[in-house]
Amino acid sequence: MQLIRLTNTLTRTKEAFVPLVPGQVGIYTCGPTVYDYAHIGNFRAYIFADILRRIFEYTGYKVTQVVNITDVGHLTSDADTGEDKLVTGARREKKTPWEIAEYYTQDFFKNSAKLNILNPQIICKATDHIPEMLKLVQALVDKGFGYEISDGIYFDVAKLPQYGQLSGIKLDEQKAGARVEVRDEKRHHADFALWKKVYPVKNGQTISNGARPSHIMQWDSPWGKGFPGWHLECSAMSMKYLGETFDIHTGGTDHIPIHHENEIAQSEAATGKEFVRYWLHGEFLLVDGGKMSKSKQNFYQLEDLEAKHFDPLAFRYFCLTGHYRSPLNFTWESIDSAQRGLTNLRQDMLRLQKMPDTGNPEQFKQKFIDAITDDLNMPNALAVVWDAIKYLKGTKLRDTLLDFDRVLGLRLVEVKEEELIIPPEIEDLKLQRENARKAKDYKTADELRQHALDLGYIFEDTPQGTIIKPKK
Repeated sequence: MQLIRLTNTLTRTKEAFVPLVPGQVGIYTCGPTVYDYAHIGNFRAYIFADILRRIFEYTGYKVTQVVNITDVGHLTSDADTGEDKLVTGARREKKTPWEIAEYYTQDFFKNSAKLNILNPQIICKATDHIPEMLKLVQALVDKGFGYEISDGIYFDVAKLPQYGQLSGIKLDEQKAGARVEVRDEKRHHADFALWKKVYPVKNGQTISNGARPSHIMQWDSPWGKGFPGWHLECSAMSMKYLGETFDIHTGGTDHIPIHHENEIAQSEAATGKEFVRYWLHGEFLLVDGGKMSKSKQNFYQLEDLEAKHFDPLAFRYFCLTGHYRSPLNFTWESIDSAQRGLTNLRQDMLRLQKMPDTGNPEQFKQKFIDAITDDLNMPNALAVVWDAIKYLKGTKLRDTLLDFDRVLGLRLVEVKEEELIIPPEIEDLKLQRENARKAKDYKTADELRQHALDLGYIFEDTPQGTIIKPKK
């Protein structure tokens, strides 16, 4: 079995991966909260998790990947206050939370398919696992880690000495109110909700303290009607399908200080066992140098790229150009460059596979394996792909690229010459040239034609108009 090295957020070191069960790996990936469309920043995280899974499968492991669907309990604030995001979405669109969840779940997987993200072996919805969550809350209460206040059941972080091990935070140094609301009834300001009551009562009076009786999604519990905390959901579902201790948990870096820290706390408090052995976190996709997020309204959806005639797989190619642990800055220029890179890759494969076989594929395969098993170094892996194109020809090149594409996920096996996508830049040059010819500015028209040729495309004039062909 191939040795794979991964940077473990928990230990802050690059480690050799050793599975719990030889030849097998269990991966839990934090999935979407389905109250709105996922943006391309979200999809960078899922492409990273997909690459991780593909690398394990490429190197001979049997993978069980679990992805959750958060369709209840993710509130708008880290303070366990505010409205459930599903309720917000339902009010915005005048639908039920169930309808909102179903619609955006389907949209998420539709776009995942466009990006060639493999479907996980297990997709689990939070609302289908309420009994498992209630069992976990009860276990924490029975062990003294969970306590009841007027608006819900909370986890007592001070009772867990290792709290903060993932993020490095120290409870005695935390400023009250910095990330979570200070509430008189909470024992510590960092205590987090395990179960939220829909009808909170204090001193015999119903109060409104974050939860609302209007919260449509509610279930019976030993503590009254309510709904689960977001952190609790992932612990209950991951342990159900992967065991009380499992191999790998992935997510974005924004999950580290609150969501994943709290997952570890409640899981290890309940079982007395190590929860996850390797934590992997992907960095943000930036836009104009800042974090892409829905709250800032500075995000793009996949359909925004498609509206500008970019292939969704050009975005996947773009993600391969950066390491998952480094921020990646999205610009229209960068996605245009990725589209040209993808198109050139497709063209080279089609063109060179027609030539006689030359070169030694094995040297490139070993370099490719060395790159992908070194903490998912996809920029280096992509460089190996382009080196292979320089030196391999014929079926040796085609077979090598199709083998590499088991990890890259660019659907190279489906590429046909007549289906090659022309980059927007070339289409624009064609339009400029047509306008120049109409104006009888033939000098400019010739310059534009040469510019296209320099970029790898031929403008062929026919009675039906100008046809664009890749340069052979």
